[in-house]
Amino acid sequence: MGRITLAALATIVLVFGAATCYAQSSPGQQVQQQPASHAQSSTTPCSETPAGDRVRFVCPAPTFLPDEAETEDDDSTDQAIRVVLKLPEGTALRVEIDQRTRISHVGEAVQGHVVQTVYAFDQAVIPAGTMVTGHVTKIVPVEKLRLLESYANGNFSPFRQYEVTFDRLLLADGQGLAIETTVAPGAAEVVHVVSKPERNEDDKEAQAQKSGAARAVGAAKQGMKETVQEANASAHEAADEIRKPGKWHRVKQFMVEQSPYRRQYVEVGTRFSASLNQGLDFGSETQTQDQLSQLGSLPLANTILHARLLLEVSSATATRGTPVVAEVTQPVYSRDYRLLLPSGSRLIGQVVEARPARRLHRNGELRVIFEHIELPGGNLQEVQGTLEGIEVDKRAHMKLDEEGGAHATDSKTRYLSSGIALLMAALAAHPDMDRGTTVDPSDDAAVRAGAGASGFGLAGTLIGLAAKSNAVTIAFSAYGASASIYSNFLSRGREVVLPKDAPLEIGLGTRHPHAKSKAH
Repeated sequence: MGRITLAALATIVLVFGAATCYAQSSPGQQVQQQPASHAQSSTTPCSETPAGDRVRFVCPAPTFLPDEAETEDDDSTDQAIRVVLKLPEGTALRVEIDQRTRISHVGEAVQGHVVQTVYAFDQAVIPAGTMVTGHVTKIVPVEKLRLLESYANGNFSPFRQYEVTFDRLLLADGQGLAIETTVAPGAAEVVHVVSKPERNEDDKEAQAQKSGAARAVGAAKQGMKETVQEANASAHEAADEIRKPGKWHRVKQFMVEQSPYRRQYVEVGTRFSASLNQGLDFGSETQTQDQLSQLGSLPLANTILHARLLLEVSSATATRGTPVVAEVTQPVYSRDYRLLLPSGSRLIGQVVEARPARRLHRNGELRVIFEHIELPGGNLQEVQGTLEGIEVDKRAHMKLDEEGGAHATDSKTRYLSSGIALLMAALAAHPDMDRGTTVDPSDDAAVRAGAGASGFGLAGTLIGLAAKSNAVTIAFSAYGASASIYSNFLSRGREVVLPKDAPLEIGLGTRHPHAKSKAH
């Protein structure tokens, strides 16, 4: 009786753990890939990787001040400066889906709203909350190899890649604005990853005075503290999931995700980056010379700039010295509200450390710094900046360290899931001796269900219960244990990818000493 209880408990934990992992990494939550042909188009801004001293000329900055000939014809006074409010080609709109949309046929309507205000120079031309509409433009058939792979894992309705486009904005004044966009990969769940705050000077001095052994002990304690904090955060997140509205919908979604046949949807909350294929003109504004008197001055130290990445950077392909270019997305002002940096200013830097993912599940690492800032007019100034925050797909499992370095992490549940899979394999392979009698695992419904779930999810559970075969039970459990060990410990680790158009937070004047030394 005790053995049956243990197996039943292992089965419940296994099914729930597998479902949780599937919800986080299932291809059903993925979004479409940007067509390679468009990414390499000569008309797309930043279509080529910059190199050498010409890095700042690869992504042409927008021009906001009118031409001299146009200024001469202007009737404005000498004290007034006319600023053109235009969004250039390539400007990205962050769009969040408002209505659940089924991916069944081309032309299906999608609807969302802009989540981050878009600025032209210093004016908010597309406020957050602006409605956006579009449609599904393409549904890609599943490749045969991936189809067989999906069938082998008990999923008979594998995810189909698709493409969407957004073609209309509904502004606050009720005006509809037609747009043409290319939509990059999105995410059903995004997280805002930030680097840890720096320690104060007293803590740094005390740490420097410690012996090597003391520092090692301190590092171990810090690591344990971080593990406890991560566990607490996961517990709070799970509790929030239970408390927030929509429990029944989540239960139904959980059951659907375990079934071998399921419909594919673009879920509410999915975020996309939609790049404009053509610029948008919002007219112009007039500002005085006094308002622009500090234009181009650098902000105070420790100022956080909001930007977006213009070129993808990956630990798989980047090397030390690979250029990194970002664009300021929110204007920066002085304390007396004088404009310092307009939207569209460029931050230029480089990769100072890159380590690709390797076998035995060793994850990639990536570290970047920003060394120059370029105003839309072309003026270039030296800065010191590090990556302080980034918005990425939750499935990326990304983490930023105190120095702004990006690392891929692994969920602690991989040990639990692999352990349970091995336990189910052991229970299925070895008959249990109970009071001198041999018990056939095929007679234990809990073992059969657990072995089936280990190998093929809900479909495997049903097959295992119906078959009542020791051979089937052993085969399912062995397959599940092998797949779990390979995917969690033997396969190649995760790469660190800073996606194109990803929202960034860059700290100016906060370059960490280690970052500088690694650059040289």
